[in-house]
Amino acid sequence: MFKIMLIEDDATLFHEIKDRLQQWTYEVVGVTDFGKVLQEFLEAGPDLVLVDIGLPKFDGFHWCRLIRSHSNVPIIFLSSRDHPTDMVMSMQLGADDFIQKPFHFEVLIAKIQATLRRVYNYNTERSPLRTWRGAVVEYVKNTITAENRSAELTKNEMFILQMLIERKNTIVSREELIRSLWDNEQFVSDNTLTVNVNRLRKKLEPLGLDGFIETKVGQGYMATDEAAAL
Repeated sequence: MFKIMLIEDDATLFHEIKDRLQQWTYEVVGVTDFGKVLQEFLEAGPDLVLVDIGLPKFDGFHWCRLIRSHSNVPIIFLSSRDHPTDMVMSMQLGADDFIQKPFHFEVLIAKIQATLRRVYNYNTERSPLRTWRGAVVEYVKNTITAENRSAELTKNEMFILQMLIERKNTIVSREELIRSLWDNEQFVSDNTLTVNVNRLRKKLEPLGLDGFIETKVGQGYMATDEAAAL
């Protein structure tokens, strides 16, 4: 049974979501003190976090930033705010998805299932270790090490990197990446993928791996190996 932490201050909505998730056999925990969200997160140890942006004391972005400093647990934002910068901000902070209120519960459960399946199942389907351009990529640990430096990736960043290096020197379309990451591209902004790829590239730069994930305009992305650079 997966444990989901629901950080939502609207009591009516909290109980509605909790009841529906429990019908799907998820364990749901809430927050008792919105000034101590990080502490309660660390004590609960959830497998996934659902967090609203508009919260008392500090907004969801604040708590996402703090949670990310301690954990790579998947995070999905829920928000009634519809400005594109909110989605961009959430992805820049390391969130895995963004769902705008009001939403159909079927969409919420589909995104939760896709995220849990991706995070907790995908990495076990292939070898946990891969080398790429002299770097060691550890899928299970979500780390990449090169030149005596390491970078810790979010689940989405590692998923993107894994898809690209497993098919190095081959273009992987944006549509395929979006479908694999979020199951249904109908509910995902194309910019969401761009933000995740850009974040991944920034983490690769200090490792001497900048420029090795190429953008193929109008097609997708490609990870190159040493042979491709000659």
